[in-house]
Amino acid sequence: MRTNNKTGVPPLLPRRFYQNVRVAPAAADKGGEAGPAEAAFFTVLLDGRAVKTPARRPLMVPSRAVAEWIAEEFRQQEEHINPAFMPITRLANTVIDGLAEHQQPVREDILRYSAGDMLFYRADSPRELAEKQAQSWDKVLDWAGETMGVEFQTGTGLRFVAQKPEALAAVSSYLRQWLGPASADTPYALAALHSMTCLTGSALLAFMVAAGALEAREAWRLAHIEEDWAIAQWGRDEQAAHSRAERARDFYAAAAVPTALKPA
Repeated sequence: MRTNNKTGVPPLLPRRFYQNVRVAPAAADKGGEAGPAEAAFFTVLLDGRAVKTPARRPLMVPSRAVAEWIAEEFRQQEEHINPAFMPITRLANTVIDGLAEHQQPVREDILRYSAGDMLFYRADSPRELAEKQAQSWDKVLDWAGETMGVEFQTGTGLRFVAQKPEALAAVSSYLRQWLGPASADTPYALAALHSMTCLTGSALLAFMVAAGALEAREAWRLAHIEEDWAIAQWGRDEQAAHSRAERARDFYAAAAVPTALKPA
């Protein structure tokens, strides 16, 4: 992407146009009481005006904690508004502008990841890397196996590792159970889980983080064992490191969402 030679800021980013940022009940900007559909929702006001999504829909979220995070992302913007540094805002926009009305494809994508989960595929050499993967990843498979009541298969190299039908069915059942009955929170929880899955290549890591059984930073480390091993051997590529830092920011933001959706 081209940047402004003087500031390094991409030229298409909008300028910050607001001074004050605050969270309010979703109907506060209308000067009235919230209706039934808005009662449990919160919005972010910029100089008293409610934020809208890229599709010009009202940005309303079913959690004050999530709304406060979005507000803080707006506060942190300086001369320009850069969505790259607003992962919670982007996640909310994704939900409101599409995912909330089309949840099934997202569920199916998570299940596709689980069928070919990164943790199933191990290095056969060098020995040091293979041992690191086994020591680190087996505990995730053990948790998933105990939680879901099934056993997952692993293999080495590029050979496809087929999982038993009952294992895949158990993952699908666990996903339904974790999401629970449909509610206003459901698409946000689903979006967070999908984001973590895509960023790590592992649905099982995402499930474990979302369940509170694994710290987000440890999950991110486990997802990069092979990459970190390569860096230790041949050094760090600065462009790759920058890309990883951006993905890590999105991962940690997504990992925080399930907890924020829980009642205080």
